[in-house]
Amino acid sequence: MILANIAFGVIALTALFPIIALLISSFQPSSVLMRQGLSFSIDFSQLSFDNYKFIFTEADNYWTWYANSMIISAITIVTSVFFSAMVGYALAVYEFKGKNLFFVCVLLIMLIPFEILMLPLYELMAALRLTDTYIAVVLPLVVAPVAVFFFRQYAQGLPLELMDAARIDGSNEYGIFFKIMFPLMGPSLAAMAILQGLAAWNNFLWPLLVLRSNDMFTLPIGLATLLTPYGNNYDVLIAGSVITIIPIVILFIFFQKYFVAGLTSGGVKG
Repeated sequence: MILANIAFGVIALTALFPIIALLISSFQPSSVLMRQGLSFSIDFSQLSFDNYKFIFTEADNYWTWYANSMIISAITIVTSVFFSAMVGYALAVYEFKGKNLFFVCVLLIMLIPFEILMLPLYELMAALRLTDTYIAVVLPLVVAPVAVFFFRQYAQGLPLELMDAARIDGSNEYGIFFKIMFPLMGPSLAAMAILQGLAAWNNFLWPLLVLRSNDMFTLPIGLATLLTPYGNNYDVLIAGSVITIIPIVILFIFFQKYFVAGLTSGGVKG
């Protein structure tokens, strides 16, 4: 047990090295970053809060991008978790014609890289005149195949006797789901909320394709615009990246207990 703890501690420290280097570099001027890159060498005479001061006082676009990412991520988490949970629950507890075929389709979609689907999805968004809107970014993620599969596996372990008891008491299927089963799926909901939130927050390729105006950019796109052939604002980019990590860390801290419970019990039946 002691050796295992030591091994996991070393792995954790190794995983934290890039974040520590990023944090140290965020206090350094661009000239030092261009010369040394990301490193653990600290010259205290070069450290300052100028990068963060610039972000909080002068970088108006940064906070616009931040707000866009927050809104899109929040909408994605709520809609994706809710609708994917409904689909996964239905596939787990109900018997209907074409159920297995539908589940096979979900698995097949999981095997298709998103890059293959981007062009038809973009044509659909353009035909619906939804480009450069939040809806265009969120709509393809409303029902995620991975989330459907995850919720189906979790729902198979729910006590179905509660459904029969609720039906005897006169509850309809919607009441059974929202009042009984949905609360029981709490750990899986929290786990998938973290995963979907992380994916939405870091999503770069699809928003880059459907968003046009600078005021609609998300953080990954906005920060990428700081790197140009005519001048690279690495100091602001790195400081902005550090602040970008904060919401995901907070999300994980609040839901980590449910995250572990959801992942460990999602594939166990009975």
